[in-house]
Formats: sequence, C-alpha cells, structure tokens
Amino acid sequence: MSTVNKSRRSFLKSTLLTTGGLMLGFSWASAGAAAPVVVADAGAAASLGFNSYLSIAPDGIITIFSPNPELGQNIMTSFPMIVAEELDADWKKVKVVQAALDTKAFDRQVTGGSGAVPHSWKLLRNAGATARQMLVQAAAQQWGVPAEECTAADGFVVHTKTGNKLDYGALAEAAAKLPVPKDVKLKDRKDFKLIGKEVKNVANKDITTGKPLYGLDFHREGMVLAMLQRPPAFGTRIKSVDAAAAKAMPGIIDVVQFKNNVAVVGKSTWEIMKARKVLKVEYEKDGNTESSEDHAKLFSTLMDTGTATVRRKDGDVATAFAGAAKVLRAEYECPFISHSPMEPMNFFAHVREDGVELVGPTQTPALARTSVSKLLNIPEEKITVAITRLGGGFGRRLKADYVTEAAELSSIIKKPVKLIWSREDDMTGGSYRPAVRYRFEAALDAAGNMIGYKLRGVGINSGNPTREDNFPSGAVPNLLIDTVEHQSPITTGAWRAPITNFLAYAEQSFLDEVAQAAKKDPIQFRLDLLQKAKTAPVGAIKYDIDRMIGVTKLVAQKAGWGTKKGVSQGFSVYFSHRSYVAQVAEVVMKGGKPVVQKIYAASDCGEVVNLSGARQQVMGGIVDGLGHAMYSKLSFKDGAPQQNNFGNYRLIRMMEIPEIETHFVDNGIEPTGLGEPALPPTGGAVANAIQKATGKRIRKQPFIEDPVFSGKTQAAPAKKMKTA
Repeated sequence: MSTVNKSRRSFLKSTLLTTGGLMLGFSWASAGAAAPVVVADAGAAASLGFNSYLSIAPDGIITIFSPNPELGQNIMTSFPMIVAEELDADWKKVKVVQAALDTKAFDRQVTGGSGAVPHSWKLLRNAGATARQMLVQAAAQQWGVPAEECTAADGFVVHTKTGNKLDYGALAEAAAKLPVPKDVKLKDRKDFKLIGKEVKNVANKDITTGKPLYGLDFHREGMVLAMLQRPPAFGTRIKSVDAAAAKAMPGIIDVVQFKNNVAVVGKSTWEIMKARKVLKVEYEKDGNTESSEDHAKLFSTLMDTGTATVRRKDGDVATAFAGAAKVLRAEYECPFISHSPMEPMNFFAHVREDGVELVGPTQTPALARTSVSKLLNIPEEKITVAITRLGGGFGRRLKADYVTEAAELSSIIKKPVKLIWSREDDMTGGSYRPAVRYRFEAALDAAGNMIGYKLRGVGINSGNPTREDNFPSGAVPNLLIDTVEHQSPITTGAWRAPITNFLAYAEQSFLDEVAQAAKKDPIQFRLDLLQKAKTAPVGAIKYDIDRMIGVTKLVAQKAGWGTKKGVSQGFSVYFSHRSYVAQVAEVVMKGGKPVVQKIYAASDCGEVVNLSGARQQVMGGIVDGLGHAMYSKLSFKDGAPQQNNFGNYRLIRMMEIPEIETHFVDNGIEPTGLGEPALPPTGGAVANAIQKATGKRIRKQPFIEDPVFSGKTQAAPAKKMKTA
C-alpha cells in the first residue's frame, strides 16, 4: 500500500491510460450520483464531469483519488479500504492519490466535522462493487461460463467449478470494453474481509523515515523564506518600524511592512529568526486590549445583565422552578486554549502574472483559494492549491489567514515564498478555543425528578456557546437555554469538537450534581431521563436515544460500574458530530492527590472501517480531552498572551496518560464519524471521578489549578449539595 500526491491531470496521465486497463470515473458529490463510466483516455477523462477515478492497471495495481486533506484522521487508509473491500482486491496492490483542490470535481474537499467517511461511504462501496462486477463479467466471457459461477477474491476472479482464475490486471483491459452495470450488489457486512479489521496507516513508513510529506518539508527551487513580526497584543497596531539593523544581517533579502505585520525575507529560517529579533517596532493601542481579569468581570456582569438570545424553550420554566422542592445552581468556566498542532502554520505561495500557485497544509483548500482570490482580485480559476499532509490541525487550519499572508507577501516581493510561523507565533498570534462561562439550574420535585432545567452560556467570540438540542433537551418538561455573547479583538475559532469540548464536561458534571441531590446513581439517573425522552418527548429530539442508551450500558458493563473497590469512578456520555461516546474514568489517591488511573470508552460511530485507526482516534481524543481539561490555559494581560511556548503552556505528558480501554457498538449502521466525538465526554468523566475521590466538585478548567491537586489535603468526605 502506498500513497502519492498528484494533480488530477497528472494522475490521469500516469495511470493505466498509457498502458491500457480499466478506469472508472465516479462522482464524489453524493451517494445517489449517476453510475460510474469507463474512462477511455486522458482527454476524455479531463472533459467528464466525474471527479474521482478507480483504476486497475495491467500489472494489477489499483489506484483511487482521495480528495480530503489528511491530518492524521486516517482517511487516506480508510477510503481505499472501503473500495478494496467491495472490489475484493489484494490490499498490497492498492494505492491512494492525494488530490489537489478541484471544487468542480469534488463536493466536500474539507477535513473537519468528522464527516469524510460518512459522506463517502456509499459511493466508494459502489465504485468498488462496480469494478468487481465488470471484472467477473470479463472473466466469465473469456471462459465462456455464466458469471454466476465466478467469484472474486484477493485480486483474482475464480471459476468455482473448474478452479480457473485470472488476476485483475489480466482482466482490466477486457473489463474496460464492457458496459458499466446500472445496478450492482454490495457485500453483506458478514462477508467483510478488510472493513472492521486492524490495518496499518498507509503513511506510517513515510512518516517514520522522514519522507517530505508536510508543508514544512515543501521546497521549490528559487523560493525564499519569510517570517512575520506580528503585534505582541490583540488590540494594538504598528506605529513605527526601524528595520535597518535587520536588513544588514547575513542572509536577509528584504524587510517588508504590510497591513499590521513586518515580514523578514531571507535565505534560511535561522537567519530570519535572528534578524527578526533586531527589528525595532513601536506599537500603539488600537481598540480593546483585554486582560483575563477583564474577562472574569465580564462573565459575572453579562451572566446577570447581558441581553440573552433564547436558543430553546420548552414548557413553563418559571412555574416549574417556583414550585420545585429543590433548586440547584452551579457555574462552570473554561479559559482560552491554543490549538498547538505539532506543525506550526506555514504555506508556499507564488503569485505570477498568469496565476497563483499555493502549496501547503490546509483543512479547507477551497477557502484558501477563495480568500486569496478576493485579496488579490485574481479569478479563482487562475489559482491552484496543492495539499500536503497536515502536521495536526484540530480546527486551526480551517482558517486561511496564514495562506493569504503568504500570497500577499509573494505579490509584494514578486518572488515565490514559503511563509513560516514559529511556535511562539503559532501560540500568540493564533485562533483560540473561546473562553466561556455556563450557569446551570435544575428544579427537582419531591421524588427527585428533574422537572426544570436552565442553561445560560456567556461566551467570548464563541458564536453560540451551547448545543441547545443535545441531551438533556427533550427529556425535561420545562427547559430554557439561552446565550450572551461578548465581541473581543482576541481571535477565536473552531477547536476540536467545537463548543462541546468544554460544554460536555460542564453539562455532564452538573448532571452528576443533580443526580447526587436526587440521591440517584449517576448512570441510572441519565438512563431514566433518556427513557422519558423516548416515551414522553418534549419538543424536538435531535439525538438518537437508543444509541446513547447503548453506549451508556456498554461502558458501564465493561468498566464494572459500582462493583470495584479502591477506585473512584466517574461517568460521562455525549453526542457530537453524529456519534455517541460514553466513558468511565477511574481515579485513585496518591500522595494526597487524585490520579487518573484508567479510562474506559464505548463508542457508537456506526460501522468501524479500520479498527486500528478507530482505536487511535478514540484514544487520541481522550488524551486530548484529558490533557486540555487538566493542564492547558491561555491568559491575557493588556491584550498580550501570557503563554508563548510549551515552557509556560502546559500540555499533558507521556507519564500522565492513563490506561485507555476502547470498545465499539456493533450495530451495522453506516459510519457516522469519529475524529471528534471521543474528546467531549472525557473532562466530565474525570471530574466526576475526582469528585467521588475527594468530595470536591471542580467547576473550572484547568483542573490542575484546583486545591485538590496541591497534595496538602487528603480526600474529604462528600459535602452536602448547596441549594438555591
């Protein structure tokens, strides 16, 4: 199995088209698209509306296009696995080609929202099954036997009665002369040989041997390098620049000021970094230069006096709370955090008179092209975007700011340039997970039933900091969810599992508080609510109740919920990006501090394509969720980020990662995505376990700042729930 990065046209020219064979063009636009067609030659292929190609060359090599950027979510392995399964191919003879941007050809050329496999599942299966049926038909004609007597397996077609067999390469050219079948039969999942099995990532060897895969690896003869000096604080602008000393440094080609940046252009990153340090740039205030102390005051003020936008309202909330036997109230808060991908932002741009060439790591190549087109007033059809492998993204590379910077600089200096961000640039000039504070209120009747629920989210540049239709909406007769928003000069954006990455922790932790006040087991409390949503729903139900119940029961069984001694268990379950994940965290006390010992996870993401990749996605999401809940925080002083590198911005360390046990629900439904759903439940499961171990409810991230981690106090007895 190998990977290649080529343009669409070069792919067409370099596959079987020069040697004969079978090439099918199939539409990636939707699962219900028109049937594939045989592509006869490069000219015909270029003029077709089809946007993806499955080729079988005479040597038996099978190649498909993969349009979505690869950042570690495993689609460059999963996509060909789906095709190879239906094709009954020899996995060793399959390769995948990373496609360049082509918005006319590809419908969803984006990596984000855990949507790549769900979007492409049916059409990839159909393409593989179509090719298989044509190969079987070609073999049957050659042997003069009914096609029903032939089967396909491991890259061969076999005549079951005589034992005759031919490999796909030998049949490809003959198959290409047959009409494409209109209806093909897909495999029964019980016959899957690849799907659901553990398959190594196709890029493992290239990654571990240091092959040039990433944007930072890209090199073009004659290009120059550049780094930008950006304002040190949000809400400031350049007042004056003295670049004389920098221009005199060895290897420096130019120093250019544009917009609110100063670009240092040179021959090597080391020379540029040294020259950038001697720049003399004076800044002045240009708007709000907010501090973290300001945000704390804003949260308190806006929570009570801000103009709220109602997101959902069911029943008579005021009456429910007025007549409640008990009312609970709690506030949870999360800070800004950095995306911190291993590979900082970078992009290559060459602005020429006849067009623009862009190369680099982006989750949204179409946005990159559109943004450059608008900036430079150049038609999109004159701009090409080649996609490298991404060294992490987590939502940061959904934006195109670093792409437009490179393109604008190239247009100014009239040279091809690769713009590189340092780690400090990436952390202090980036786009952060929004800071948010939530206030939850619950009304209980005398029997401990939750009859009222209120949630107010106050966010800083968060858009809508709630997910108003997620559980427990629909399970509570009287419910109000609203939001208040503050606009800030601090740039924010989607961070892995947007909004739910923190909201899930807050919601699930508060539900434990309610269960405790109702004197009910936390898992049974949620199951009872889900049963109410199923039998007597209130308003719209936009989550699958049975799937949520399924992962809840599965993780409880696997973790031995409530049966273990010597550990404190915490539970959490969440629905995001079409999938469901439930977790149980186990905490023990060591040296007076709570330590996360193990986390169990049960996931329902539909059909698991690659079991190895799925496990890694769940484990990676848990490590990401745990690390950021426990340790990460970005604070501000007069608009300036106070953390600028890993020396003062805390991430989880290897020795702090607990044992993780993963399980998957085998329900046979189509895949629903897995890149993000495992992260949101982790913080809640861990916080709930810590509460059981220490008696202390942590309502603010990062957890490490809470006194329970000082080691000065032993586990305290559970405190009585405060009521309002």
